[in-house]
Amino acid sequence: MKSESNIAGVSTERSFKKSLELKNRFHAVIPGGSHTYAKGDDQYPEFYAPYFVEGRGCRVKDVDGNEYIEYAMGLRAVTLGHAYPPVVEAVARQLKAGCNFNRPSLIELECAELFLSLIKGGEMVKFAKNGSDVTSAAVRLSRAYTGRDKVAICMDHPFFSVDDWFISSTPMNAGIPQAVGDLTVGFRYNDLQSVENLFAEHPGQIACVMLEIEKQVPPAGGFLQGLKELCHKNGAVLIFDEIITGFRWDVGGAQQTYGVTPDLSTFGKALGNGFSVSALTGKKDIMKLGGIHHQKERVFLLSTTYGCEYHALAAAIEVMKTYQNEPVIDHLYRQGKKLESGINRAIDELNLHGYFELAGRPCCLVYSTKDENRQNSQSFRALFLQETIKQGVIAPSLCVSYSHTDADIAETIEKIYEALRVYKKALENGIDGYLEGGPVKPVFRKFN
Repeated sequence: MKSESNIAGVSTERSFKKSLELKNRFHAVIPGGSHTYAKGDDQYPEFYAPYFVEGRGCRVKDVDGNEYIEYAMGLRAVTLGHAYPPVVEAVARQLKAGCNFNRPSLIELECAELFLSLIKGGEMVKFAKNGSDVTSAAVRLSRAYTGRDKVAICMDHPFFSVDDWFISSTPMNAGIPQAVGDLTVGFRYNDLQSVENLFAEHPGQIACVMLEIEKQVPPAGGFLQGLKELCHKNGAVLIFDEIITGFRWDVGGAQQTYGVTPDLSTFGKALGNGFSVSALTGKKDIMKLGGIHHQKERVFLLSTTYGCEYHALAAAIEVMKTYQNEPVIDHLYRQGKKLESGINRAIDELNLHGYFELAGRPCCLVYSTKDENRQNSQSFRALFLQETIKQGVIAPSLCVSYSHTDADIAETIEKIYEALRVYKKALENGIDGYLEGGPVKPVFRKFN
């Protein structure tokens, strides 16, 4: 079925002519053709990588006039919906009053106090623009607090920062001195022994341990609490990266879901519903090192010209109030479960178990694509994306928003079923007859 569009002037024809014509112009002036690697051409099917011009709710429109139900939602940042009216109105009001003064504005205090009232593990907060800003600030603060240099990160989690301390641990480490990379060490998720081993291998050297609380696999019983105890026993700071889980798992973050409070935590994405705002929060005795009322050596924590643009804080305030007053979290779980159930029915009907699988929490679903030998396949991922885009669904992940209605979910399930029918044919007859162009590629790879 085709639901009515809430975007004016949407064409019922599905052509990609204008998008294809724009590719060379993008690549001529922007390295990689995109300012964000995860949005790049290599992440989408070769002939089905539309450029968007408008979005409302959970629907977006491209330059060719095609409409899509979207599930990437700004790389999981747009949790309420595109152009969500209360947020847009709050931003517009603040813009009329100014967006960047030479001294702190009252809105900074209002946003900080509201944020700290929701995040139980937060005693002080600093706002910034991106997730990388605050994760890197957490690392610097931990190093200053402990007097140590090494950083331990979970190697099962894909991304923490654009800065050298993290990128040095990926295959895309060109341009980073080896001396920097040597300061980052890794452990495995749900494996306390691997963390113990790190502390034993680097005694008195590890400043902090950073991980996401949950990705596709939930934390094993006792893992998070055991990790906290290990960190404190060995004098390290525990950092939870809640850039994705914050305001999606729970209003208070995944740390609220699992009842474990870290020393520091970072938030972003859903906090601004697409506007650029992030937060570093945590214990006062650590956070205050970035202030001016202590007697220890000064720490350059976070200080940027645009770190507290007031329209972004206005967006964050409206987002947090919406979460307080409306059942956003319940909606995300409920709609995610409906989507999960419908897709799993399609997998059952088409006998695709072991070839196409869902993972993660209902509020933040992802999927895996496998070939005829049940091996992970970037070619079959490209095929699935190709077929869903043809059907009018953008789904590099399957993350619902507060704007995804029952009708949107039902339509999506129908369209994914059709895409999976093609997927099954490709498994039976060979993918070459179905995939137009080459496979998509992982962001972190050594060569193009």
